[in-house]
Amino acid sequence: MGRDVPAMVFSPEDRRRYRDKIRRSLDALARMLREFRFEADRPRAGLEIELNLVDDRGEPAMKNAEVLAAIAQPDWATELGQFNVEINVLPEPLEGDGAVRLEKTVRDRLNHAEERADTVGGHLVMVGILPTLRESDVHEGTLSANPRYKLLNEQIFAARGEDMHLSIQGDENLDTYADSITPEAACTSVQLHLQVAPSAFAANWNAAQAIAGVQVAVAANSPFLFGRHLWHETRIPLFEQATDTRPVELKAQGVRPRVWFGERWITSVFDLFEENARYFPPLLPLCDDADPQEELDRGVPPELGELTLHNGTIYRWNRPVYAVVDGIPHLRVENRVLPAGPSVADIAANAGFYYGLMRVLPNVERPVWTRMSFAAARDNLHAAARDGLDARLYWPGVGEVTASELILRRLLPLAQEGLDLRGVDAGVRDRLLTIIERRCVTGRTGANWQVDAVDALGGLDRHEALRRMTLRYIEHMHTNQPVHTWPSH
Repeated sequence: MGRDVPAMVFSPEDRRRYRDKIRRSLDALARMLREFRFEADRPRAGLEIELNLVDDRGEPAMKNAEVLAAIAQPDWATELGQFNVEINVLPEPLEGDGAVRLEKTVRDRLNHAEERADTVGGHLVMVGILPTLRESDVHEGTLSANPRYKLLNEQIFAARGEDMHLSIQGDENLDTYADSITPEAACTSVQLHLQVAPSAFAANWNAAQAIAGVQVAVAANSPFLFGRHLWHETRIPLFEQATDTRPVELKAQGVRPRVWFGERWITSVFDLFEENARYFPPLLPLCDDADPQEELDRGVPPELGELTLHNGTIYRWNRPVYAVVDGIPHLRVENRVLPAGPSVADIAANAGFYYGLMRVLPNVERPVWTRMSFAAARDNLHAAARDGLDARLYWPGVGEVTASELILRRLLPLAQEGLDLRGVDAGVRDRLLTIIERRCVTGRTGANWQVDAVDALGGLDRHEALRRMTLRYIEHMHTNQPVHTWPSH
């Protein structure tokens, strides 16, 4: 939900008008999918990276306003917590050495931002969950100043009517309550965008859902939360719980969660927007004056502001995106399962693996989603988040195998084929996929490195060990060497 919204109180009339406008917008979208020209597939890699801010000691720094003022670049923005910022990286063509150019762009911008942040006592960290974050750091007072976050917090807790229960059982256990959505700010991710034609959207979304568990297993980088060692990718259960509008009774009734994997394979992008309207009451019922049907009658593609704002408050792991750029509408799959970090090289490898698979899997004669249940894809995601590369995942034609075996035996060759079809230079392709391969062979993800580095600091209390590990992590992050090469001692 990237749009700024005013601070206000919503009336029942606001909600009725908003619901009616969403229905009219859905009718307009259905008409556009039948009649209107969308921009077709563009083989470009676009991404967003959320980052944490720390001080010289590696402790959370609540100063995103000062850091953003120091950076003073339009591609940087606030995120939910005062210890978060986000960079939006414009899409680059993938063919040739596009992935190298993208990586260089990200590194250059992060290096510049780090220099500017240092002038106000801040440092940037790319990690799924900041290891030094304490429960006392996440409360309403540490929400970013933007009114949209305060309003979203108020609306989620008005829907719940009670504090948020966070309960994660892992190597250690977390059981606590939160009185704001700020724990969500602990979850920092990399979001990959893939623009596709309307006719290809369902196949691409289904494929992205099918590989979500594999992505998490090989990229896990969030083992610690509030000083506890939980899952390899604790970000997944934390995000699901920290933005949940349902009290226990509504969960028992089967009400859908707002952080949602989904419940079925789709046949059209319309299925997802229609589900949004059918299952989820609006959190931010803000209406504009535009009539989408009248705009279509004039040959003008509507912005569908209410539909897209509502979509931005439903946190699918693969989210549909509708946008109008230069007067032409387009559709994107926004892939949201990956944690930030550890290095830009690792992020580039994760992106290359994803974009390679997404060139092949949606286009094979017998797609993977026709040979596996949706429930199996959902179970794969949670198994991977819990156990990382050791997770046992289901895949058609293979059965249940460890994530590392599945990647090495089946998916890396497909990703290589996909990057070849996208015209990626062989040397670039091999560099990206070798990073994925070596993680699987060594068993070394960001999550495993963090745990091993803390274990190597035995004898210290947990927070001090996490603090020292975080400083070491930052040093390695700046070398841009992939995490499988990092020493843990």
